[in-house]
Amino acid sequence: MTVSRITGTTKAKKRRPPGRPKPEDVADIEDKLLAVALREFQEQGYGAASVTKIVKTAGMSKTTLYSRYPSKEHLFRAILKRQIERYSPWASLDVENSDFKLEQGLRAYASRTLQLSLESEELAVNHLIYSEIHRFPELGVAAAERTDIGIKRIAAFIRNCAIAENIPCSDADAIAEVFIHMIRGWYINIMLSKREVTEAQRQQWVDRVVRTLMLSRADW
Repeated sequence: MTVSRITGTTKAKKRRPPGRPKPEDVADIEDKLLAVALREFQEQGYGAASVTKIVKTAGMSKTTLYSRYPSKEHLFRAILKRQIERYSPWASLDVENSDFKLEQGLRAYASRTLQLSLESEELAVNHLIYSEIHRFPELGVAAAERTDIGIKRIAAFIRNCAIAENIPCSDADAIAEVFIHMIRGWYINIMLSKREVTEAQRQQWVDRVVRTLMLSRADW
């Protein structure tokens, strides 16, 4: 409110009319909400995580939260989706839009996947999934959906390479599934056993996976 020097009357400042937040503001809200939710899941576990505490820490109402995510499961799925977007080896390497050949692309994807999978945030989420999956099967469903995304992307890459390099390939989806699970199997074993691995050991497994796959190429 301001006072006119001439008339001595007061004038109310014009307020910006209410409306939808800017896209950048929405993104900030989402980032904060998912970061707070992830921390709560990590500290309390999926079952004990408190939606009330999440919204209080994030500085928003339950109405705002539930307008975006109708349940705790939807919120956790959003965290996994955000991890895919931020930490996906595909996004980091942009294999699909590069000049990678088949073997080079598979090697790059596998190497980046294992590197990211052993980082602290990714480890924390996967520990959460495996520790509570017996009580909350929806966690397994969400994790499987994340794996399926990787399989579909690798299958598309294999098909593109098969065409470009004139490589016979009757079932790219099956090859991609074998490839992804060979990577994840090693990673899960490391995670559950809580073993420390060196970069050289990680790269050795990448070499074995890609070499095994390439040696069987005649059967594709």
